[in-house]
Amino acid sequence: MEINCSSLETQLFKKIGAAADKLGVPAYLIGGFVRDKIIGRPTTDVDVVCIGDGIELAHEVAALFSPKPTVAFFKTFGTAQIKIDDFIIEFVGARKESYASDSRKPSVSPGTIEDDQNRRDFTINALAIGLHQDAFGKLVDPFGGLQAIEDKIIKTPLAPHQTFSDDPLRMLRGIRFACQLGYTIVPETLDAIADSAHRISIISQERITEELNKIMLCDKPSVGFDLLFKVGLLHKIFPQLVDLYGAENIDGMGHKDNFYHTLQVLDNMAASTPDLWLRWAALLHDIAKPATKKFEEGFGFTFHGHEVVGARMVPKIFTKLKLPLNEKMKLVQKLVLLHLRPISLTKENITDSAIRRLIFDAGEDIESLMLLCSADITSKNKQKVKRYLQNFEMVRTRIQEVEDGDRLRNWQPPVTGEMIMETFGLSPSKEVGTLKDAIREAILDGIIPNEFEAATKFMLEKAATLGLRPV
Repeated sequence: MEINCSSLETQLFKKIGAAADKLGVPAYLIGGFVRDKIIGRPTTDVDVVCIGDGIELAHEVAALFSPKPTVAFFKTFGTAQIKIDDFIIEFVGARKESYASDSRKPSVSPGTIEDDQNRRDFTINALAIGLHQDAFGKLVDPFGGLQAIEDKIIKTPLAPHQTFSDDPLRMLRGIRFACQLGYTIVPETLDAIADSAHRISIISQERITEELNKIMLCDKPSVGFDLLFKVGLLHKIFPQLVDLYGAENIDGMGHKDNFYHTLQVLDNMAASTPDLWLRWAALLHDIAKPATKKFEEGFGFTFHGHEVVGARMVPKIFTKLKLPLNEKMKLVQKLVLLHLRPISLTKENITDSAIRRLIFDAGEDIESLMLLCSADITSKNKQKVKRYLQNFEMVRTRIQEVEDGDRLRNWQPPVTGEMIMETFGLSPSKEVGTLKDAIREAILDGIIPNEFEAATKFMLEKAATLGLRPV
């Protein structure tokens, strides 16, 4: 079996093979690197398995390069890693594994290449290519992984129920691979995931979230979330998202399925940006609709305040999923809170004041907000979508016009609280806040321009009405 390797890769693999021959241990490329090279996906993560000591092989390989790369090794796990050019190469001895029912940490013992392939999660990841002299370039494919790549299917090497019982994280990995590669999970494997979904409880939240993020970064993440929903995994790992599922109809008045609407918005956002956190904002933008849903006689279903409630839910969801509680979380929270504002402007006569307030509240994140709002325009009625998008472009144009004139995107008030206190001899107080708010509102309402002289004059006039005089 030949795979399309660059000259740099070929030289690297020949050196690994030479080191293996010197030690007298067979060595193989295995797993994701082999899969991706066959598929034609770019990859720089190289896994090497040897029938022997992986750490010893790593040191032997490192000695063939000048300057000699650092060998990072972990005796407890029998693994070692070196970095050569852009390649990160991990070495490990072939092993066989057995699992206890309540743990994904296996009992490990040395094994053959066949033992090592038996423990792989999917046939597409169980492919190996020889590096030692007797088998250089030879494909070892006991489970038909090459055929699975040709057929674009995901299946397990061994019985799927056993595969997922041994390591339940493989269920998420299988769905992630299907989403990343555009492959189909075969029915037997998919059924086993559904049967084993309860086993996900023994997996750490960090590992679950790592897979969720990889699904989020796919070209069409809805495929992964739809599969997670259908096999029951989403119910275990993200129940708030499942709560969005389902349409309801009362007296001929209904609402759309907010779960599948959300997945469409997520795909729309994915088509516009690779940014993980903007995709999270798309996934969470309507997360509070179940909590705010009401039916009003003669009107229909409402979700009043779902943007406010949703913004409050974001930190709790990030905490539960062990996502970072930093500026990224605050960005997602902000976009969830503001996601209705630009769209609401398309339904009314747009005043400069409304535009100014939107720019002021969104600040530097105005473009991200507009991306989310554009992604949120979904309908099976193409004419309706076209009309909304046209109106939305009018809002974009008005934002640009007002921003060019008023410079509010990264707005700092021309008169600060410190200046107010110094002018009137005040300490921090209610009066200082009142003056600051009045200046801000006057600028946003267009009563005065966003300029120091105008703001100072307005401050003095407003202060006089409060009985304040400059000192």
